[in-house]
Amino acid sequence: MSNLIIAEERPQAAPPGPPPVPEDAGAGGRFGAALREILADTTAFARHQEANLRPEVVAALGERIRATGVKYIYYMIPTLGSRTVAKVVPAGHFERMLRKGIAFHRTALTDLQTSREGELIGGGVDAHEFWGLPEPETFQVLPWDDEVGRIFCTAYDPPHLGAAGGRLIPLDTRALFRVAHRAFTERTGLELRSGLEPEMTWTGPGIEVVAKEDQSPAYQVENLEKMRPVYKKVIAYAQALDFDMIQGDYEDDGQIELNWDYDRAELTAERMTSYRQICKQVARELGLEASFMAKPYNGKMGNGCHHNLSLWRRGPGGDENVVEDGRVELHATETARHAIAGMLLHAPGSMLVMGSTVNSYKRYWDAGQFAPSGADWGLDTRGVAIRISANGRMEYRLPDASVNPYLSHLYLLAAIEHGLEAGLEPGDPGEPSAVIRDVVIPNTLGSAIEAFEADAYLMGAMPEELTRIFLQLKRDEWGRYCGQITQWEFDQYWEAIP
Repeated sequence: MSNLIIAEERPQAAPPGPPPVPEDAGAGGRFGAALREILADTTAFARHQEANLRPEVVAALGERIRATGVKYIYYMIPTLGSRTVAKVVPAGHFERMLRKGIAFHRTALTDLQTSREGELIGGGVDAHEFWGLPEPETFQVLPWDDEVGRIFCTAYDPPHLGAAGGRLIPLDTRALFRVAHRAFTERTGLELRSGLEPEMTWTGPGIEVVAKEDQSPAYQVENLEKMRPVYKKVIAYAQALDFDMIQGDYEDDGQIELNWDYDRAELTAERMTSYRQICKQVARELGLEASFMAKPYNGKMGNGCHHNLSLWRRGPGGDENVVEDGRVELHATETARHAIAGMLLHAPGSMLVMGSTVNSYKRYWDAGQFAPSGADWGLDTRGVAIRISANGRMEYRLPDASVNPYLSHLYLLAAIEHGLEAGLEPGDPGEPSAVIRDVVIPNTLGSAIEAFEADAYLMGAMPEELTRIFLQLKRDEWGRYCGQITQWEFDQYWEAIP
């Protein structure tokens, strides 16, 4: 479920300036320096292409395609807005695709969004194409049509651009998080693992819910039974795509949450991309509608996407969860405390990622519903931003179900490394340290834009092109919203003003 907000509490206005950032913030610390070095590598495309064309790689992919009987393949890349773009290619051309990949106009990575001023965001109509090279190990058969497969690709600036070519494009958030996580592990010896709790709302014939006034329909088996056709198909398709589905429940009118087991964070994020596609396919098959919109209805719980995080050190004797130390009582270890402090310090600056739409912020204004509103942490309480619900796990509760999971994990990873690197302390539950005492969570998309720009560490940690274009997209969205006249305004002012 989303998080509890006490009925008499209201979201606070943002302070006039950002909270103080420790002096060691620099230009994104080690995280930013490493990412800049990775993105400057002009040999990245050539090395990927060379790996694709190894005889054993070509033979293995060809054998898998023949064995599965796949006739068509989607070559696909997630976008900055958490959609997915793809080209469909007859399967027999797989070797050609391993060499050349797909090509799209560069603005496909920014969802081909045109600004209110008529500019195609992400480079305009004159922007060059990007080239997306397939990752053959990601080949899978779509369980709803065994003649169709899919392969994820990585986006590069074409080598023919000369000195500007051959590099990984930072707008490919899937690839960006993967290389950032790999570098983080090389520096720290730690691996980020995560499990998501994606909530979504379904509507359509046969799944309507009737409940008593002020009584939640959550958890009732009768409501699960109404959703049986949905969860059976979703779980079956997910399992066919190698999800380890573990549990699910009914939470509010038409809202269900189906969970899969935690894993390395890049795999978890990739499964979230697949999960959205699965749900949309099931909705088509059942004549329903399925939405990951953050807050579809007033007075009902919003669709959250809690991120359950842990840090692991891999070793010859087995993997060790370093935010767990064997104590029985609920607690946070020293490592966990540093990570928590980093995430809370940078919660305002990353909120534009965690709540990326105008609608995202409606979750925090609906009193009595489960949604966090403060930069705080606690032990097994649902009214905080970070909850220790079990030893060894940090539940980050701010993201909603519309989140780009690659981008959310990327920003969390940067914040965690800052906390670890600087030894930041969060204070005790209910007693925040000086580092986070004045941190306030933005409560509108507009204030989130301001907090995003004001976070010097995160702005330095992330690629300039990514933050610049993401800001342009979000400013345009906020401007469009602010310019709309709503029914609420008519109801309030049409007759009420003398």
